[in-house]
Amino acid sequence: METKTAGELMIPLDEYPHIPYWFTVRQAIALIQHSELEIGGKKSLARAVLVFDEEYQLLGMIRRRDIIRGIDPKTILGNYDNNPKNPFSVDIDPNLLEISYDKLVNVLKEQAEKPVSEVMIPIEYAVEQDDHLIKIMFEMNHHNFSMIPVTKDGAVVGVIRTVEVISELSKILDIS
Repeated sequence: METKTAGELMIPLDEYPHIPYWFTVRQAIALIQHSELEIGGKKSLARAVLVFDEEYQLLGMIRRRDIIRGIDPKTILGNYDNNPKNPFSVDIDPNLLEISYDKLVNVLKEQAEKPVSEVMIPIEYAVEQDDHLIKIMFEMNHHNFSMIPVTKDGAVVGVIRTVEVISELSKILDIS
């Protein structure tokens, strides 16, 4: 049994959520919440959205954790100085704060209007459509990502997630 190539394992780009860099964090949240992928008869939710420029060049991705990081808790809690050189610096304990619900909602809404380009992480690597499983696994491990773009002639044609890698590994290892 030969291992499959990236092109055989990937989710085609037209089936994976992606947006332009000027879309807002709010729009990325909506897309992640409503994107259900069905691969090999199994359903899963997208954990990230790919971000492209005007020429459809891949710039990066925005993951769920990037969204949470992008809606900056420091803004909600107020500005505070956490500089170790400042002897009067105090860490804020969010459990001890009283924030009105209305203020919290307003700040969250404001933060959600940031463009995704401000919170996305850049993607500077990919695998080629003809690359084999070991190369895919190496690149995922080396770059510490759970998803990697697949390119053909320099253009992104799909993505491979760890889900697809584990599925292929289970076939190779004859795990049912």
